[in-house]
Amino acid sequence: MRVTLDAIARSGGRYRGTAIIDESFTEKQFQEMHDGGIRGVRFNFVKHLGGRPDMEFFRKTVDRVQAMGWHLILHLDAADLVEFDPLFRKIRVPMVIDHMGRVKAADGLGQPPFRTLLNLLKNENAWVKICGAERVSSKGPPFADAVPFARALVEAAPERVLWGTDWPHPNVRWMPDDAALVDLFPRMAPEPELQYKILVDNPARLYGF
Repeated sequence: MRVTLDAIARSGGRYRGTAIIDESFTEKQFQEMHDGGIRGVRFNFVKHLGGRPDMEFFRKTVDRVQAMGWHLILHLDAADLVEFDPLFRKIRVPMVIDHMGRVKAADGLGQPPFRTLLNLLKNENAWVKICGAERVSSKGPPFADAVPFARALVEAAPERVLWGTDWPHPNVRWMPDDAALVDLFPRMAPEPELQYKILVDNPARLYGF
């Protein structure tokens, strides 16, 4: 995490960061990361990127995260939303579902993984990032078929939605134009007050700015 911590330090307090960890991380390292501006741990469940973590390690990390006042970021395949829904509902720390849960736009708003995600957002600890339109889309650029999914998520939990471009876009079928992704955002949240909430208020609250 040295590069991330260095960037946060150089920002003069303008940046926060998240960590990817393994079982070797000590309490001292956790405290050093916290002092350096880290506020979350990201877990990958996606099969083509190595698959789910060791679940005992996952549970131990949830306890550590809770003690630090951090949050989780969960990178999932859509099917994981259904399989792990009982576990996720028991988690008592904020957890951010990345990339709209990687649902497939072609499967429609009524698909079981997306319905599960919408229901999960009734839990006050559940957050979602309306990024990754290029991953959700089934039609390709400009990825407009992902917009209804983002809009539904914004309507479900406007206080717990984040946004980002996901630059530099690793492992994608279609390499997006970042300006075009920015142009999609007002279609996901047309209202100025919602835009401010998603871009400013929500991340400030979650990351402790």
